[in-house]
Amino acid sequence: MSDTPYMDIHGILRQLPHRYPFLLVDRVLECVPGERIEAIKNVTINEPFFPGHFPQRPVMPGVMILEALAQTAGILAFRTADVMPDDDHRFFFVGIDGARFRRPVEPGDQLLMRAKLERAIRGIWKFSTSAEVAGQEVASATMMVAPEVK
Repeated sequence: MSDTPYMDIHGILRQLPHRYPFLLVDRVLECVPGERIEAIKNVTINEPFFPGHFPQRPVMPGVMILEALAQTAGILAFRTADVMPDDDHRFFFVGIDGARFRRPVEPGDQLLMRAKLERAIRGIWKFSTSAEVAGQEVASATMMVAPEVK
């Protein structure tokens, strides 16, 4: 694996199994395996959920913000485990606690997403996550992921 903390979209596509329209991480600004990650999602009016949520005032659904945070934490999990997603290596989102939404996310916003690995016990990895726009926190949650058991 590359030791660079930065990842462009090509690196992200290698690191996550998600694809359009469900890939929600555009760039990784910093990734310190075993510790933390910082990534961005550019929110555009072309997102497939905006025509229905809501036509008169487009707002990014909270569950999509949480999914973007889970994908960010997933990249950190793959980098920490030093594996790539394939048929033998997958992490699944298995839990969320304390999700909070503080303001709407709209087209034109850039989500700055952070995840910090809090602990890994018996195959469950726990992350504290947050998302902000223009220096203001918009969402936060504690998330758990686990590797697929075959």
